[in-house]
Amino acid sequence: MHDWPGDLAPLAGGWGPVVGDFLASPAGQALDRQLRARLAAGATVYPPQPWRALALTPPERVKVVILGQDPYHGPGQATGLAFDVPPGVRTPPSLRNIFKELARSHGRPPATGAGLLEHWARQGVLLLNTSLTVEAGQAASHARLGWQTLTDAVLAHLAAHPAPRAYLLWGAHAQARAPRAQPGVPQLVLAANHPSPLSALRPPEPFIGCDHFRKADAFLVAQGQTPVDWLGEHMEDGPAQGAAA
Repeated sequence: MHDWPGDLAPLAGGWGPVVGDFLASPAGQALDRQLRARLAAGATVYPPQPWRALALTPPERVKVVILGQDPYHGPGQATGLAFDVPPGVRTPPSLRNIFKELARSHGRPPATGAGLLEHWARQGVLLLNTSLTVEAGQAASHARLGWQTLTDAVLAHLAAHPAPRAYLLWGAHAQARAPRAQPGVPQLVLAANHPSPLSALRPPEPFIGCDHFRKADAFLVAQGQTPVDWLGEHMEDGPAQGAAA
């Protein structure tokens, strides 16, 4: 990221008001000052497009929410979508386990070509990290800058505009932001361990075997909505997304 706050035009008519209110708030102004100071000091901050998850999935289209933590902190890894990496980048372990669970639950592997997670986002899957930026080589370095205020505002906006939605909460960090039940509003909240190799197979709720993708689709279909093409069977072919491990 070379400039801050960058191009907000893609958020217009969607998440723009929520982001604008955040940036004008005390928490947003404090974050603004700290990010500008770090960039001025020569820090390398990822990703290049921190607002990408919100730009690709406007609020009126959100039907599934997946919360990550902070972006990948290696060069060329973070795309602005939780868990995603660009084409040609080695698949990180957590994403590898996501693909493994998809293959297990659907009986065939996903099309791990370029843009699979972007394909999800364009179908209404909000892939949101709770911190939208990170410094190179320093995991969770921006976790206390105030990004959680924006995450909470995004979830509050969805709650204020009720619609059938599935929340896939992987790990304690995401589960701490579980939405409250809303009377009369169908929603599905599923919890499992984080897909990291450190926890994916551990009890009490192993990620491998959780069947969240199929359960989310069954919920959406029951609510009269289109299921998510998790495997990417209806997206255009592209170069491989990450090398196999």
